[in-house]
Parts: sequence; structure tokens; C-alpha cells
Amino acid sequence: MSRIGNAPISVPSGVSVDISKGNMVTVKGPKGELKQQVDPDMIISMEDGIISVKRPTEQKRHKAFHGLYRSLLSNMVHGVSEGYVKELELVGVGYRVNNTGQLLELTVGYSHPIMFAIPDEVKLETKMEKGSNPAIILSSHDNQLLGQIASKIRAFRKPEPYKGKGIKYKGEVIRRKAGKTAG
Repeated sequence: MSRIGNAPISVPSGVSVDISKGNMVTVKGPKGELKQQVDPDMIISMEDGIISVKRPTEQKRHKAFHGLYRSLLSNMVHGVSEGYVKELELVGVGYRVNNTGQLLELTVGYSHPIMFAIPDEVKLETKMEKGSNPAIILSSHDNQLLGQIASKIRAFRKPEPYKGKGIKYKGEVIRRKAGKTAG
């Protein structure tokens, strides 16, 4: 029994869902439009503003797809109606961030600044305020793309466990290690 797969997805007003042949699901809303190809075996139906995903058999493959596609469709509906936001912060002396349009410029302790182009679907904002760590705010209607971009930015300088320096998600707790003991 899949608790996630059996949960219905309620579609808010202002969001339209189109399920075409071949299980291509298109979700349109005020924030944008998303498409997802669903496995042809899965049964997707929409009645009275509620989307339900059913599996044809109890095969392991169908059980795995059941919860997966329900979660993907739920994320699509939430994304086009409300959107997603991810915040990253730079922890370290001399770490800076700046953006020119969709081009992100990071200074994170290397001999050169890192330039990273952000896709147009993701809205980029940077904050450099005195007394707080520099921050990168990413927002988009596509949760998969947003997570991938945030992960790539974090990979430029992952937080290290001794001093905690690096690029981390806001609210992320870094497991700290004790350094060498003086003898």
C-alpha cells in the first residue's frame, strides 16, 4: 500500500490540468506551464478538480512508479500555483556574491571568481547586507530545475566540517568535527 500514491491531488482555482493520450500531463497556472510524461501503464484521472493516480498491478515496478508520479504531479500543481524558493548562504571571510541579470558571480576563496549562468526559468536574487552572510535566493515554478541549480551552486564550495565555511542551504545544519588537540 502506497500512502503517498493513494493521496489525491487537489487542483486550486486558476490551474488547468490536461491529460492527453500517452499519459502526457500538462499543468498550466499563473506562474507558468509544466509538462511531464507519465509511464503509460499508470492510470491518471481527473474528476471534480482532484487528480488521482492508480497502478494497474502490484508489481514492484508499478509500486515504485505509483508514489513517484503522484509526487511529481503534486509538485507541478504546487509549482504553477505558488512556486518554490530556495535560499543559499555563503559562510566564510571574504566570500562575496553578485549578479548581473541571470549571471551569478561567486567569490569563494579561489584565485578567480566563478561565473555561473542561471536559466531563464529560475529567478535570481542576491543579498549582501552588513552583519549577515551573503545570500542567494532562487525562485521558480519548476521544483526539479530549482533543486538542480541550487545543488550545482552549492557544489562550487561545499561546507567543510571544521570551520563550517562554504555555500550551504539556509537552515542546513553542518555536522562539525573537533580539530587537532594541542599537545
